Amino acid sequence: MIDIPDQISTIWIAAAMAAFLVKHFLADFVFQTDWIAMGKERREGWLLPLAIHAGLHGAITALLFLLVAPPLAWLGLADALVHGTIDRMKGVMARRQALTPKQTGFWWLLGADQTLHHMTHLALAVVLAAAGSAG
Repeated sequence: MIDIPDQISTIWIAAAMAAFLVKHFLADFVFQTDWIAMGKERREGWLLPLAIHAGLHGAITALLFLLVAPPLAWLGLADALVHGTIDRMKGVMARRQALTPKQTGFWWLLGADQTLHHMTHLALAVVLAAAGSAG
């Protein structure tokens, strides 16, 4: 069970949020190749590029937990599964509605996708900060 105390160090929560924001920037933008970005959106052949992309998110999350609270490194797998699910849902919805960057719906969907990722990161940051505060 993950124990979240009533009080968490401000320094730890700020550091954890910053770490997850950097993680998201690296995995979603810096390390995402055209092959991954386009491949995970396809109707067929999407699984490998999506698995690589989500796996990178999970690996960096696992690394963050390994540095602070090694028993919680399994949360990297949870992050990979959640990230992959969010991205797949976005891709399917965009394709079904034939959305392009010239349409408002595209940007709303992208905004919803990014918001869900950041909400996931907020939850993970609280757990990481709680573990760091306890140690």
